[in-house]
Amino acid sequence: MLDIKIEKTTNPKPIPGPEDPLVFGTIFTDHMYVMEYCPEKGWHDPAIMPYQPISLAPSAMVFHYGQEMFEGLKAYKTEDGRILLFRPDKNAERANNSNRRLMIPEIDPEDFINAVKTIVEVDQAWIPTKPGTSLYVRPFVIATDPFLGVRPSNTYKFIIILSPVGAYYPEGLNPVKIWIEDKYVRAVRGGIGEAKTGGNYVASLAAQIKAHDEGYSQVLWLDGVERKYIEEVGAMNIFFKINGTVVTPVLNGSILPGVTRDTCIALCKEWGLPVEERRVSVEELEAAAKDGSLEEVWGTGTAAVISPVGHLRYEDDVFQIGDGGIGQISQKLYDTVTGIQLGKVEDKYGWTVEVK
Repeated sequence: MLDIKIEKTTNPKPIPGPEDPLVFGTIFTDHMYVMEYCPEKGWHDPAIMPYQPISLAPSAMVFHYGQEMFEGLKAYKTEDGRILLFRPDKNAERANNSNRRLMIPEIDPEDFINAVKTIVEVDQAWIPTKPGTSLYVRPFVIATDPFLGVRPSNTYKFIIILSPVGAYYPEGLNPVKIWIEDKYVRAVRGGIGEAKTGGNYVASLAAQIKAHDEGYSQVLWLDGVERKYIEEVGAMNIFFKINGTVVTPVLNGSILPGVTRDTCIALCKEWGLPVEERRVSVEELEAAAKDGSLEEVWGTGTAAVISPVGHLRYEDDVFQIGDGGIGQISQKLYDTVTGIQLGKVEDKYGWTVEVK
């Protein structure tokens, strides 16, 4: 494991108080983690330093060919003062899955997790404790070669920044309205849909704006080939409860393998619920909504954890899920996952990692 050099800021910023608003992704802590890569040394010289701008050449390859990867996880402070991470090994694993697809050098998982733990410990005073809040951790890699030509970069930066955040949905755990997109495509099998990279997200913006203009908070994507099978929401994986069975789209190479998705599958199975990972067509959803067998819909992701869905729209049809409120399984999953993350519910699975 690499030793991390630590240089603390001499000009700390004011830390938000309990009543200050924490708009997601707008406030950043005092420090950042940076590690360099070159072919001769591999990943080297990891350091924590004051949060500051990055100096890159205008010809840096990340700007021109999009070779970059990012991750997202959270740190939580328990009532007894411990600092917990939730399944950081899965983030390290997924980061390297993305790296392999994007031709970025893999990062030793031990160094990845140690980097997250160390930067969180340095800026632990920034972890908010108000209910629904946490410290969001954003690791990312960018290609830095000053070169105009389509090939993998030779040099990279691995950076981690931190942001204290409130609830992803400020209105609370209320059901959201989802727009099923029928024009644009986010990803196809064989592409980069299963990698966590900016290209997937910029591809979603046109549909996202269209949905927002119609009063919908998220876009649910269909497959890019047949345009009939459900894949994922822009920022989340998606689950359906149909006739008592929990159903989620099978990972097919164009869907991001979410950490919270994996967590919810494990919990539902332990609770004795039948779980199916399979293809789900939009026609099946429409039929289930009309005959009442579509009992619940929810999204899963690091930012929102669980996001109940009250309404779905496809083309000109709008259908309500159940009574439009929060479903029983959605609520139980939210309470259990957040309870484990905050140390309030027993972690029987070894999912939490203590920072200190």
